[in-house]
Amino acid sequence: MDFLNRILSVPLEQLPFYLVVLVVAFTVHEFSHAYFANKFGDPTAKLLGRVTLNPAVHFDLLGIILLLIAGFGWARPVPVNRDNFKSPRLMGVVVSAAGPLSNFFLAIIGTFIYAVLISTGALASISNAKVIEAIIIFFQLFGMMNFFLFLFNLIPLPPLDGYRILEDLVPRQVRAKLQQFEQWSVFIFLLILFIPTVRQYTITPIYNLAYNLYFHFMQVFMHILS
Repeated sequence: MDFLNRILSVPLEQLPFYLVVLVVAFTVHEFSHAYFANKFGDPTAKLLGRVTLNPAVHFDLLGIILLLIAGFGWARPVPVNRDNFKSPRLMGVVVSAAGPLSNFFLAIIGTFIYAVLISTGALASISNAKVIEAIIIFFQLFGMMNFFLFLFNLIPLPPLDGYRILEDLVPRQVRAKLQQFEQWSVFIFLLILFIPTVRQYTITPIYNLAYNLYFHFMQVFMHILS
């Protein structure tokens, strides 16, 4: 147990909650990409069986392991062929943004349900303290992690969705220059993730912003429901 606590980036007792939250967050995220790509005329993801909410289809084992150990990870990216879209750039932006936005809406829904459980007294009426603790941990992680994934995926560095959105928004000549530096951007992205001093000024502020979003929406919902 001590060994696991040393190598994991999350508390061992909270590991099951993290896994459930990530299963939902990653699955819905990748499904959203696949769904809108197919809806806009690109059947690539559908032909590969990715327009589904089956977690097994979207999960990348290495990505999940690294997330639990190093604090970051990934699911299997959904292949998208923008040439199949009637308006490649516009629809490309929508398909890329669908993933992060799905995490935003999951965070809102989870936070609202948690606020309802508190404001109606449903949570306090549970007699088992362990069950109450489990519900609190789950909903707080659900809101925080989905807000974090929403913000994190908007970073304009490959292979994140924010970079694909930027590619589709900028003029063609700028896009060509971005693609020239794409290989170096990947190294920058890895440095941000692996070097603690850099993470302190990049990833940590995103975690803080995710917490502030969660706290803000929780306050709003509690005020509305009071």
